[in-house]
Amino acid sequence: MNVDGVMKETEDHPPLKRTKIENGKNHDTNDVDIFENASWDNIISPDVLTRTDQIFKSYQTSKPYPHGVISKIYVDGFLDHVLEEVKHNSKVKFKESDLFRVYQSIDLGNLNPLDTVLSAKMPNLMKLRETLYCPEFRSFMEKITGLDPGTLTDKVDCAVNCHAPGCHLLCHDDVIETRKVSYILYLTDRDPLWKDEDGGRLELYESICEENIHSKEHGTLKKGEKESIERRRVPNPIPVKTVLPAFNSMAFFVVEPGFSFHSVQEVFCDRPRLSIQGWYHANKTPLHINDATLNRLKSTESGEDTEGAFHPMDKVDGANDKISQVDIEFLSKYINKTYLEIKSLDAIRERFEDDSCIQLRHFLNEEWAEKVKAAISSEDKNCQFGMGLPSLDYSAGINNSWKIVGPAHKQRFLEFKGEASNDDKSAGSLLSHLKLKLFESASYGRLLDKICSLGMPHGYRGRVRRFRPGLDYTVAHYGILTKQSVLDATICFAAGTGDQCRYNEQTEELIGDDADAKWESGDVGGFECYISADDDDEDEKIEQQAADEYNDDDDTELLSVSVSFNTLSLVYRDPGTMRFVKYVGCSAPSSRWDVSLEYEVEQDEDEV
Repeated sequence: MNVDGVMKETEDHPPLKRTKIENGKNHDTNDVDIFENASWDNIISPDVLTRTDQIFKSYQTSKPYPHGVISKIYVDGFLDHVLEEVKHNSKVKFKESDLFRVYQSIDLGNLNPLDTVLSAKMPNLMKLRETLYCPEFRSFMEKITGLDPGTLTDKVDCAVNCHAPGCHLLCHDDVIETRKVSYILYLTDRDPLWKDEDGGRLELYESICEENIHSKEHGTLKKGEKESIERRRVPNPIPVKTVLPAFNSMAFFVVEPGFSFHSVQEVFCDRPRLSIQGWYHANKTPLHINDATLNRLKSTESGEDTEGAFHPMDKVDGANDKISQVDIEFLSKYINKTYLEIKSLDAIRERFEDDSCIQLRHFLNEEWAEKVKAAISSEDKNCQFGMGLPSLDYSAGINNSWKIVGPAHKQRFLEFKGEASNDDKSAGSLLSHLKLKLFESASYGRLLDKICSLGMPHGYRGRVRRFRPGLDYTVAHYGILTKQSVLDATICFAAGTGDQCRYNEQTEELIGDDADAKWESGDVGGFECYISADDDDEDEKIEQQAADEYNDDDDTELLSVSVSFNTLSLVYRDPGTMRFVKYVGCSAPSSRWDVSLEYEVEQDEDEV
């Protein structure tokens, strides 16, 4: 499929890990190549070359870290030819992971400049490639970023990317191997000009010392811990600067471990954000490269695990570990009685023992389900979530009870820190009450033992969370890996009935409630995905693939759990498995609300 066809394709996005490429025919362009023999300085706008000092001064003083935007960087007409060649002579490949959703087109780094066929079909794109990495333009980039002469090499590393509606790239610092300068050359539509409501903005994040966060959450650092994390920095949850895409403009910055945090906001409008994204490389890797995002996500050092300690499970006055009638009577105040019947519990246990996971729909009784549904619907309505509107307010839903959780390179969501209540119309208070009174109770622990045959849980840890459309997510990282297997128990609430949709093979559509179908399709995100952590033997393979910003060739997905109202998901997670909640898209029918807990349980003999 070529770039012109992306809009039609986006009406029916393939979900995570589905086949992601469709072939289309190439079309020759009949445009006269008026720039083929032009020198680099005849393609760059003369005004740009006379403003080198001014551009550098603006770059130096910009916040939250040095960055710049050059408007009208190329002479009139040149990028119009490039854009037409890209539209008609390139194919796109849909890619998605925990970090991004994008259509990737031409990898300019792999194009052979001596290929006469390519030169005939895309002469202006090949000229752009030549111009971007010629010695003179590299010298210009060194001057406007304050780098020493000769720092940047001639390594070509760039690609044409198409962010269609719903596409995004979450927070990272761009530091991989020898990358030195990051740039984005925008090829977006000029009529009409892009507005904030269209999305697709480049988002820049201020960073703070990780030592401050660790001390606040976990107390005073030990000497060895302080030495390992005192220089490392993490991004705040909310960006402090955004840059709108504009045709014929280039955004750029020097990449630096722990500083150059940025993201690409979801595209909210119904037109694609087309750009050439690339990097200039140096001869050597930067200092402190272990502090880079990619390496940090694979780190299990002290200060990286943000999940918190387990709390001991109260067994209530020495009662035995077998579920009793007293437990059943207590649990029936909250739980659908179907899940408390012996026959049902036996069937559930057999299924869990076979699959190590199960989803229990309509888990809470009708009284509690309706109470929670009314509360979450009201709060989403107040924030105008679920209406398909652009998510422009990063602080939506944040108050004295709901606190934002970061850092942004790992996660962004709201956590409830207020008072629990069973008669409060506040969604957070109700969910907190369920967490405190039901999911942390010994009776519930004995129910889990009956369902999972893993023994009475020894401890628990958990949160009440809200993932807002167009804003929130978690990413997979090694800090969430556990030393022993745990039981994940997450009950989810969102728009919809909680019924499972049917798949119509003839129409290839999901049949059911509109909200349920949206969630189950995966197109709006919000699902929880379980993946295997990379083995040490694969590190070399990962480094070889690192030049591809949108690398999704990992085939490590184990399980994906869709958002579903009033559905409890139980998953027995081993120490080598990570999980993440996929970014919730702006077009999601509501926020994803959940009570997410982990339970320490009996270990398999080979884990002890």
